[in-house]
Amino acid sequence: MFEYTAPTNLLENRIILVTGAGDGIGRAAALSYASHGATVILIGKTAAKLDAVYDEIEALGGPQPAIVPLNLETATEHDYIELTNILENEFGRIDGLLHNAGILGVRTPLESYDPIIWQQVMQVNVNAAFILTQNLMPLLRRSEDASIIFTSSGVGRAGRAYWGAYSVSKFATEGMMQILADELENTTNIRTNCINPGATRTNMRAYAYPAEQPENNPEPASIMPLYLYLMGPDSKDINGQSLDAQGIYPKKL
Repeated sequence: MFEYTAPTNLLENRIILVTGAGDGIGRAAALSYASHGATVILIGKTAAKLDAVYDEIEALGGPQPAIVPLNLETATEHDYIELTNILENEFGRIDGLLHNAGILGVRTPLESYDPIIWQQVMQVNVNAAFILTQNLMPLLRRSEDASIIFTSSGVGRAGRAYWGAYSVSKFATEGMMQILADELENTTNIRTNCINPGATRTNMRAYAYPAEQPENNPEPASIMPLYLYLMGPDSKDINGQSLDAQGIYPKKL
C-alpha cells in the first residue's frame, strides 16, 4: 500500500471537484479531501447519494461542500458550460479535479460486444472526462497549484480478454493523461497523473468479479494516501505518471 501521512491541513483553502462522489472510491475521496481542509464539489448522477455524502462531510466538520447532480452519460456541452459558469461564480477557481466516475460495461469478447454499451462506456469513461477537463481548464489555470487525477486500471496498461470497452477506455484515459501532462508541463501550475486503485471493495469490483470474496479487498478509505498525496502540494514535481494506490514506492517518488 502507498505510504503517506497527510497533515490535517494538507488541502486547506483548496477547491476540489470529485466525479462519481456518491459512493465507493469517489465518496471516500470526497470525505478524505474534506477532512484535510478542502471545499469539495460533489458530482454524480444520484442526488440522494450526494446528499448523504454532503451530510457526512458536515458531520465530520469539513468545509461546506457543494452538490451538482450531473449524469455524465447524457450530459450535453451546454450542461458542462453551465457547470463551469456556476463554479466560476461561486468559487472563481478550481485547485483539484478527480475523475473518478466510471462504468464497467460488460465482460464479453469484442466480437460480440454490444455497440450501444460500448458507446455508453466510452461516453462516461473517456468523453465526459475530456469535455469536463476542457471546460474547467480556465478555472484550473487560476490555481497556484492545481492537480488533475484520472482513474486508470491494470487493464488500461495491458489488455486482457473480455474486458472490452472498459479496458479500451482506460488505455484512452492513460493516453489523455500523458498528452495533457506534456502539454501543461512548464507552462502552467497544473500537474496531471493517473491512479490505478487496484482491487478495492466497491460495487463495480463485485460486479466484475462475482466469485471473489469482497472482504478480501481493502476498503476505499484505506487507499486514500495516494489520492491525498497527488492532490496536495507534496506532489508538485509529479506529472505525467500512472501510479498504483496499492503499490509500494520509495519514500520519495
